[in-house]
Amino acid sequence: MSDTPSGASARLDVLTVGEPMVLFAAADPGPLHSVSRFVRCAAGAELNVAIGLSRLGLRCGYITRLGQDSFGDYLAGELRREGIDDSYVVRDAAQRTGFMLKSKTDDGSDPQIEYHRAGSAASHLGVDDLPRVFPARHLHLTGITPALSGSTLAMVLELVARARAAGASISFDPNLRPRLWPSQQIMVDTLNRIAALADWILPGRAEGEVLLGTRDPQAIARHYLQAGAQRVVVKLGPQGAWWQDASEGGIAEAIPVAHVVDTVGAGDGFAVGVISALLEGLGLPQAAARGNAIGARVVQFPGDSDGLPTRAQLESICAQPRCA
Repeated sequence: MSDTPSGASARLDVLTVGEPMVLFAAADPGPLHSVSRFVRCAAGAELNVAIGLSRLGLRCGYITRLGQDSFGDYLAGELRREGIDDSYVVRDAAQRTGFMLKSKTDDGSDPQIEYHRAGSAASHLGVDDLPRVFPARHLHLTGITPALSGSTLAMVLELVARARAAGASISFDPNLRPRLWPSQQIMVDTLNRIAALADWILPGRAEGEVLLGTRDPQAIARHYLQAGAQRVVVKLGPQGAWWQDASEGGIAEAIPVAHVVDTVGAGDGFAVGVISALLEGLGLPQAAARGNAIGARVVQFPGDSDGLPTRAQLESICAQPRCA
């Protein structure tokens, strides 16, 4: 690819890479096999983060491949509608766009999710799809993209190297998807290798147990700080988040939610809060508090990105107690 493709922004705030999918969310509760009505929307962890950051006014770019099909057309339109720079989006005539199904629950439990992504256009991403000159001041990664294929893993590692060479900061959300990996040990080894290359790491307590063998948030944070991270924020669900850097650590209290509609996307909303706050120069306690606030808002909406706030909505949320 050329150094600066046609339409590319001279300097983005954030660049991310991943697989966007069309999500068909059940309109009625019950197991997927019993549902007859679905609502279509866009999904994908990195896409959710890009949408959330874009709504807060940051300039975001997204690297991916979409099929030359109706699903790809829909997702391309959603990227434009959300104001995400699509200069690094490739339309692939040989591969299809992935999609997923999600059930609806009434009790706040995790919904049933069924993925149809094997061999998708995004799984064929590779080093040749990357800009030679890294175009942003920050790179956000999750553990999903490197799990899609050998070529996507190589691409992620090369993207990290180019971001480092450009002086960009890097955030990493492990976002475990065990079914995408050949084995749990390969997943653990690979994701800890990527985590050691990141500046800001955003694991959950349960992810810490898988990746490091401990659910202790302080132990999780210490491990990644010793591995090279500058800041770690461990998601604790209803208990809030533990934040820690080289000099101090503490709890960011959770924001109570009276009624949970859908838990999917909460971690992506948390990442939006932490990344946006740190890029704006706020401290780690404030970043963790913003992450909690956005995560709490997301679970009150049915879609993966419906609850991601605009800047005005964020200011309203953070005028409330426990979100400084």
